[in-house]
Amino acid sequence: MTYKLIALDVDGTLLNDDYLLTERTRETVRRVHEQGSSIVLCTGRGPASAIPVLEELGLEGTIITHNGGATVQSPGLELIHQYAFRVSQIAPMIAYCREHEVHFDVCAPFDMYLERLTEIEQAMYKKFFVTPHLVADVTALTVPLVKFTLYSADPAVMDTVERDWSLSRLYGDLRMIRSGDHFIDVMHADATKGNALRSLCESLDVRPDEVLAIGNYFNDLEMISFAGLGIAMANSPAGVLEQADQITASNNEDGVAKALETHVLQTVRRD
Repeated sequence: MTYKLIALDVDGTLLNDDYLLTERTRETVRRVHEQGSSIVLCTGRGPASAIPVLEELGLEGTIITHNGGATVQSPGLELIHQYAFRVSQIAPMIAYCREHEVHFDVCAPFDMYLERLTEIEQAMYKKFFVTPHLVADVTALTVPLVKFTLYSADPAVMDTVERDWSLSRLYGDLRMIRSGDHFIDVMHADATKGNALRSLCESLDVRPDEVLAIGNYFNDLEMISFAGLGIAMANSPAGVLEQADQITASNNEDGVAKALETHVLQTVRRD
């Protein structure tokens, strides 16, 4: 099978635990691109944080950002598609975060807004190449939003929020997902990496069976399920490993490179 489109998660997948792109992974992705497959990053990051990774690969093109909330073309930062919601829809969750002192931010396709910023959060945003806008009250924003994110350096805090909100359905008609040990995202009900990837493939006339996707966390499940070959990293939680078609090595063992060498580069040579 020749895969026309390769969908790659970034954190915990393409990058190792030090948030670095290894030489082997970079060169393998480049070889796949040069042999004709389109490389599409599918990430929870926003464009400003995802594009540097694409540039480090020496590539340009389409990026699915905000866990499917916004699809962007680079260079040029053209917004191709978005699943947006209003700030009023997250007002109860904002009130919860303020009361319980849980850090949060809200994202438009190209901008991030927050109400407070300690050294802990500042270090986290710096790691992801993000410069957020500090505002007095995010509920006064009038721009369409694509993601509402909670963060804590302590995963137990996110465990508590996830349990509380699941029981109360505080997120209403929106969708809540755990996008990492330290993060919870709330988005439009239709905003998934899988739906964004499906929309992109339809515009490119690419069939699902011509797609290979690699991810490592619960926000990757719809993308893994959509693809003709969905691969989970060895560092994935059990719930992700169980739903993948195959498992590759961890992000600290060049798992992406090994999967592409096995399923794309060798296939291309045989064809």
